[in-house]
Amino acid sequence: MIKKADKNEARRKRHQRIRARLTGTGERPRLCVYRSNKHIYAQIIDDVSGNTLVAASTLEDDAKADKTWNKDAAKVVGELIAGRAKKKGIETVVFDRGGYIYHGRVAAVADAAREAGLNF
Repeated sequence: MIKKADKNEARRKRHQRIRARLTGTGERPRLCVYRSNKHIYAQIIDDVSGNTLVAASTLEDDAKADKTWNKDAAKVVGELIAGRAKKKGIETVVFDRGGYIYHGRVAAVADAAREAGLNF
């Protein structure tokens, strides 16, 4: 009997392979993106100290969008995370796509963060 592959488990394995090569430092922390069916989340993490420096998601009141699961909401999250990072003095980050394809909502977060002033 052939076992059907679990999509989320395959994504987790891809993420582990990515994280083996990618770490965030104090000077250049990691911008990590997670997407669920209804929401999108972004965090800027310093892996050396193990701290989340900045976070943003569509669950917040600041992320005003009529729908929380489309590219427009992802753009709002990207702008929020970049603005909060600027306030903390973070200019450059390493982008961690979280095992997702760089397309759609994940790319929208990255593009909006770049336009708002983050370098990666």
